[in-house]
Amino acid sequence: MSDEVEPGFVRVRLDLSYDGKDFSGWAKQTARRTVQGELESALQTVMRLPHPVELTVAGRTDAGVHARGQVAHLDLPEAVWAEHREVLLRRLAGRLPQDVRVWRVAEAPAHFNARFSAIWRRYAYRVGDHKGGVDPLRRGHVLWHDWPLDVDAMNEASQALLGEHDFAAYCKKREGATTIRTLQRLSWERDADGIVTATVRADAFCHNMVRSLVGALLHVGDGHRPVDWPGKVLAAGVRDSAVHVVRPHGLTLEEVGYPADELLAERNRLARNVRTLPGAGCC
Repeated sequence: MSDEVEPGFVRVRLDLSYDGKDFSGWAKQTARRTVQGELESALQTVMRLPHPVELTVAGRTDAGVHARGQVAHLDLPEAVWAEHREVLLRRLAGRLPQDVRVWRVAEAPAHFNARFSAIWRRYAYRVGDHKGGVDPLRRGHVLWHDWPLDVDAMNEASQALLGEHDFAAYCKKREGATTIRTLQRLSWERDADGIVTATVRADAFCHNMVRSLVGALLHVGDGHRPVDWPGKVLAAGVRDSAVHVVRPHGLTLEEVGYPADELLAERNRLARNVRTLPGAGCC
């Protein structure tokens, strides 16, 4: 697949955010409300396009998951972009529902692809362990865990998960897709309000990976599992019924990272390769 834009078209990058509570995820679905569906409909309407547009996104979030730093792109005819580029943000603000906002639209550099050009995605998962529950004003973005959490133990357990591994034990397997990922950061911090936040950064994530990792580490934090248990689950390489996939509302896609413009084409090529671990056989 080529990342070259067709002659007469311009690739446009969109930076956006949304509250995932009332969406059935990012990806467009028949008879379901999705972020992609709302955005594509709004773009077609405000630019008065005769045909539907199609967005490519950095990370296809699940139902109920939020985003603060999502990135998408679409290709527009040069004449359409020239006509609307200065007014598109304001018109989208008037057309989109209030739970999704586009903050920036700009012509993308050559070879930019919102999905394949990304070198990392950073998520945050927020948990409250106060015995009285979660602040009602934050309940839509913070999971209540009814046991006190030991942040130091969770940080210690997280160390065994860092690096390049086959995360099959923490992913919902999809046909034809690899579960090998490079986990660049996994750390926990309690803020002044008592909210415990996991920062999770990787080159990419497989389905349910962040929520499964969080579920396993909460078992460590509340004392139900030893510190070495998440690493042993990873090494076993199979789904463990004791790993709980936590609810989606605590999860937010915070930021997507991209390389310098001159490295985009090479990054796209590498991202499309199916990875294997060093020493892995073919059969």
